[in-house]
Amino acid sequence: MDPYMVKPGQKVHLAAWNPDDTGDFAGKPEARKALKKLRKELVELQERLYAEDKHKVLIVLQAMDTGGKDGVIKSVMRGVNPQGCQVASFKVPTPEELAHDFLWRVHSRVPGRRFITIFNRSHYEDVLVVRVHDIVPEDVWRQRYEQINNFEKLLADTGTLILKFYLHISKDEQKRRLEARRDTPEKRWKFAVGDLKERAYWEDYMQAYEEALTRCSTPWAPWYVVPANKKWYRDLVVARTLVEKLKALDMRYPEAPEGIEEVQVPD
Repeated sequence: MDPYMVKPGQKVHLAAWNPDDTGDFAGKPEARKALKKLRKELVELQERLYAEDKHKVLIVLQAMDTGGKDGVIKSVMRGVNPQGCQVASFKVPTPEELAHDFLWRVHSRVPGRRFITIFNRSHYEDVLVVRVHDIVPEDVWRQRYEQINNFEKLLADTGTLILKFYLHISKDEQKRRLEARRDTPEKRWKFAVGDLKERAYWEDYMQAYEEALTRCSTPWAPWYVVPANKKWYRDLVVARTLVEKLKALDMRYPEAPEGIEEVQVPD
């Protein structure tokens, strides 16, 4: 899935990344078959991750509203053992969180050994929404790119595999999804008028994302720009990337205690 990886030092212009891309897949049936196979591989890889007790995995999901963060979690992680996987969501900071540095609340949620943690939104909100809405001065949020890179380097140096996915949808696709929420009774609970207000800042968010993707895609924590207009391909790209990177860890089950084959199990 390297075509979707932002190379370190590469300047990102999101207009050049096609959110309708479906790679070599013609449609859902073929992709769903491939995704089913990847899910089985992911389940086995997670078991090895947990048994080996050596690595940690952090998945960061960022997107505009309706971009599909929840959908990716439900689809890609289907079948994964919940004892070894956790989701952390980051909302508006609490007064206690605001009394600390911006990474304080994030650091406490990173995975320990054996675990996969998924950030549904993340520390990148502090160079996105904070920037778009002028919540802190520019000289404050501009320092944060380097601080984020240093933070992620610390995690990587201590055994964390970091994979960051920006789920790239078009403005027209967002409109369709918002209308679907409005018009579908069982989805109306997800519709928020505030999403419409944020939509007015679309171009500002694109600029903010472009700088974050450009400045914070590193060898130890790369960004992937995932074409997300087609949900079935979005899920496939994330799943395939995750499986490929977990395989590259070359994880092994621990050796059994010597002589275990001779142990008698009492009646």
